[in-house]
Amino acid sequence: MVSIMRLIGTIITVTVLLLALGFWSNYSLQASSHELAKHIDIISRDVRNGQWQAAHEHNRVLQQTWDKKAKWWPVFLDHQEMDNIEFSLARVKEYVASKNKPLSLGQLSELKLMVKHIPEKEALNIKNIL
Repeated sequence: MVSIMRLIGTIITVTVLLLALGFWSNYSLQASSHELAKHIDIISRDVRNGQWQAAHEHNRVLQQTWDKKAKWWPVFLDHQEMDNIEFSLARVKEYVASKNKPLSLGQLSELKLMVKHIPEKEALNIKNIL
């Protein structure tokens, strides 16, 4: 009887820990994604206004934020998605450096879509379970 109670207690503890980890990772992905999207919006605004120096500086900040926030993402995410975002960041950097407005805005839009898609894809909901 004691061993059955111990087993049930262990199962409940492990389940609660897994659920807590899932909610924490979802919250962290959402917060990181939101912060990255804000930086992308700022760069887009700078590019639209022809403020290339500001866009370049904000792009540097975006890259630093990505490096800091996304270092734990590979634990939860597909590496292909991470690579796609990094390739997109590299293209944005070059488009901004060459002051190419159409390509910069197009790539920033794609980058924002990829970043915002990650927490939606990883969210714990019935659509993702089924």
